[in-house]
Amino acid sequence: MHKQNPPLAKLSALTLAGLLSACVTPGAKNALPTGLAVGDQDLSPFYAWTGGMPQKAGALLRTEPMPAQPEITAAASAKRILYTSTDARWRSGIVPVSGTLYLPKGEPLKGGWPLIAWAHGTLGVADRCAPSWAMHNPRDATYINRWLENGYAVVAADYQGLGGPGPHPYLNWEAEGRSVLDSIRAALAGSNGAIANEVIITGQSQGSGASLGASRIAPAYAPELRLRGTIATGVVTSFPDGPYKPALPVPGRGAPAYFAVLALLGGAIPDGGPTADELMSEKGRRLLQAGRDGCPDDMRRVAQREGLDVTNAFAVDYAKVQALVTPMTEMRSARMPAPLFLGTGLADRTVPPRRQYAAAMALCAAGNPLVWKTYEGSSHSGTVNTAFADELAFVRTVRAGKPAGNTCQSLVEPGPPGTPTPGIPFND
Repeated sequence: MHKQNPPLAKLSALTLAGLLSACVTPGAKNALPTGLAVGDQDLSPFYAWTGGMPQKAGALLRTEPMPAQPEITAAASAKRILYTSTDARWRSGIVPVSGTLYLPKGEPLKGGWPLIAWAHGTLGVADRCAPSWAMHNPRDATYINRWLENGYAVVAADYQGLGGPGPHPYLNWEAEGRSVLDSIRAALAGSNGAIANEVIITGQSQGSGASLGASRIAPAYAPELRLRGTIATGVVTSFPDGPYKPALPVPGRGAPAYFAVLALLGGAIPDGGPTADELMSEKGRRLLQAGRDGCPDDMRRVAQREGLDVTNAFAVDYAKVQALVTPMTEMRSARMPAPLFLGTGLADRTVPPRRQYAAAMALCAAGNPLVWKTYEGSSHSGTVNTAFADELAFVRTVRAGKPAGNTCQSLVEPGPPGTPTPGIPFND
């Protein structure tokens, strides 16, 4: 299965910009919600950490071998990892987070392999959807393998709560960014010098927010990491203070409800607000349960069987649901600590090109050196691998200490999403 994001033909521009996790007020340590209601599942003893918890983010707790995956042929070693991170949503302190770590074949470069930190797209919020457990889908595994083939180690966070205890704060860029940065720390700590502190962060869709979020907080949260570049494709991050404001359609009949449900399960409602169960209609609770127990394909089957969309999945009007939560894909534009590469498929109907153009414009306005590439006929999913050759050239350039270029003066507003071109891998 490589469909990470069910189609949003009528929910274009990812309406979840208004349906995202809200941070609680910083202060005293809070309790982390746990249990079946937030997607916790009993996977294997590896994921259930019962020992003492180091009060340090990025500590490697343990590893175990990953099962072989047919798309990943260039790995000399493949491991599950369990490491520590800090909870940005519930402020519960140090939490265990799972992920995967791959080393390429061959002898390491002097000083160790450079490191790619991969941030995945939407896979669900139930523990069994974690890629370290379910395996990376073929599209992502193909992408990971291409980096390995080119001599890069790869670490891939599952993100907080996806595999580990508690809810997965879906699309909360600060929480996901911490998970990514701490996976890098853990990879470096456990490598015995085989991995260099020479880091590129890359992410797709949900992972684009994690990638940009990790880059944004890195100078304060993980200043010891040597971040050389940041890559984001299928960009979901929005910048309300940016110079370009794309018109966003109002979701109506036929617009899928599963992304909103994932957000609700991931802590979208601020503490003290109504529960996810209270916001769902009687039939909508079946979709909610599918999100707790399964992954997006399971949710899509329930929605199709029950005829559910945003007009009938909730007990209140969808606009009222949106008004209850804080838009956590929103980020204030800022100067990032490393050069940026953004990739957009011009046939992307999940996050339309104009929305991604708005992100590029905002990052340029903040003074970032940015390369924005567009790909004719490439869909949301297809862009992940279509952009790889350009990403590799970008990475080689910045690692050589050379300017990667800057397309800010030549950005052109795209039109509506086009038609996906047949033959592009994973271009559904």
